[in-house]
Amino acid sequence: MNEFICSQCKKPISEPEKNLWVCDCGNHSRLGWQQRLSITADKDSFSEFDSGMRSGNPIEFPGYEDKINELVKGCETGEAVVTGRCKIKGYDAVIGIMDSHFMMASMGSVVGEKITRAIEYATVNKLPVVIFSASGGARMQEGIISLMQMAKTSGAVARHTQAGQLYISVITDPTTGGVTASFAMLGDIILAEPGVTLGFAGKRVIQDTIGAVLPDHFQTSEFVWKHGFVDAISHRREMPDTLAKIIMLHGYKQQGGL
Repeated sequence: MNEFICSQCKKPISEPEKNLWVCDCGNHSRLGWQQRLSITADKDSFSEFDSGMRSGNPIEFPGYEDKINELVKGCETGEAVVTGRCKIKGYDAVIGIMDSHFMMASMGSVVGEKITRAIEYATVNKLPVVIFSASGGARMQEGIISLMQMAKTSGAVARHTQAGQLYISVITDPTTGGVTASFAMLGDIILAEPGVTLGFAGKRVIQDTIGAVLPDHFQTSEFVWKHGFVDAISHRREMPDTLAKIIMLHGYKQQGGL
């Protein structure tokens, strides 16, 4: 059995699955979508949306199709986000999980479309939305089309809110660029895992632009929470219960489950 090494302290994580891939040092390792789903949704409750949707190559970026095909096999999903309907502690919800192993969960046309469709489904069916964000930003291989997804996803969130439905955004490591500048920071409630990198432009770019030295922990979830841009930091072990409590407090009814 291969050891699972912590990316922060470089030590093996003891019983990684049992400990939810959280090291003794407190570091929350990055998860694939299957791992995230297994520790969040009630068992056998997930029904996937749009599983056959695949990216094209709208600006004919060299090697893009080959890269996508390689990642489809390695990540066992067609794109950098998996969406669907599930139960969380018995509460029906629409869930979206971005997987940083798939081109750093960059947002191209398919990612934007899948997230938009998932939110629109939730709006029509009066369900809460929970999206686990993780991204390097807009996908450069799709040019301006990737940037258009920022407006499209934000519009879907706005319509969901106008319909009186709940959107919980959960920030995981890392969440940056165009995803941060769109749906990730538009949640009615914004949660984050400990130690997450969260921001728009990189720290070095900001320092060079403003000509000032930024704090050591700038763009961590703890720093962002302290300055009011995140509502709470939640340990991975507590996340399902936290989500369920928020959903319950917003008037949704439990339909059985745990």
